Amino acid sequence: MSRRLSMAALAAGPLLLAGCATGETEVPVAMRIANATPAVSVTARGETTPVGTPNADAADDPAIWRNAADPLKSLIVGTDKKAGLYVYGIDGQARDFLDAGRVNNVDLKDGVAISGTTGILVAASDRNDIAHAKIALFRLDPATAKLTALGKLDGGAGEAYGICLGRDEAGLSAFIVLKDGTIHQVLIDASGAAPTGRIVRTMKLGTQSEGCAVDDRTHILYVAEEDVGLWRFDARATGSTTPTKIAAADGRNLVPDAEGVAIAPIGAKDGYVLVSSQGDNAYVVYRLRDDSYVGRFRVVDGTIGGSKETDGIELMLGDFGPAYPGGLFIAQDGHNAAAAQNFKLVAWDDIVKALGPK
Repeated sequence: MSRRLSMAALAAGPLLLAGCATGETEVPVAMRIANATPAVSVTARGETTPVGTPNADAADDPAIWRNAADPLKSLIVGTDKKAGLYVYGIDGQARDFLDAGRVNNVDLKDGVAISGTTGILVAASDRNDIAHAKIALFRLDPATAKLTALGKLDGGAGEAYGICLGRDEAGLSAFIVLKDGTIHQVLIDASGAAPTGRIVRTMKLGTQSEGCAVDDRTHILYVAEEDVGLWRFDARATGSTTPTKIAAADGRNLVPDAEGVAIAPIGAKDGYVLVSSQGDNAYVVYRLRDDSYVGRFRVVDGTIGGSKETDGIELMLGDFGPAYPGGLFIAQDGHNAAAAQNFKLVAWDDIVKALGPK
């Protein structure tokens, strides 16, 4: 992730110019919004408690586990990329924290064979060693909301950044996105006493990339290349490694940086893929069946504050209780007023209503 504006600049006002880490002058948010395609507004219905690391770019990426039998007991896993992993209830309250160090992105899968039983496997991109990526694996206990560390797998030479999980006929794979745009597909076997994994395939984008998501129905991997756009790959272990561009980060529909990626599957092949348009604090929606542009929205201040400078996002359809009956969208908030960063919770129904018939 490349922060386009400092949080101080955002607090001071949209016309203020801010410098990035290299000291170069950035385009003001107001100018980016003026050049971008209009976005509709929605408000959050909930939020998580702030992460424990104050005064820092710390919260980053969420993952969702839905309890189909009792939606109000669903859980959210979120990263504090300076410290470790949080588990939150659907009410946003922290239920657990595990000191895992510098874990950047996170994803999870239910129904995975883990040490002789079936459970929820959580995978995080581990960059405690920035020269050599690791995949940190954990088990999530839905009854206690506790995480248990299972071990780490080799993710290849380079700095770990994004991660997402997908299944195909070969089994469960983690797609670890390195900071330079390299993507390794790691086939995971967690059924034994300790998890094992091996890199079965490597893909490449040209520049810094992070957010990703896999559609297990169609076996498509979606990856955001921050200053270039949204791409898709064949996610199968035996598939082509050639990417297809879905959308350019041209400053209109998608404003650099393109960050988090999430999927809303509908039916056999339809649905939506969402991307965080960090450069103008918006989120872009594309249709899965034909890669067409659908619309844009922002999470603005309401009873609960809005979200800005978003890195990771996640979306899951289904019943999450009275506040989120049709699905839950979560966005990392990089500018959570005077508090440490957190995650905002938005009803998918509100987004659909705001975007209108599509």
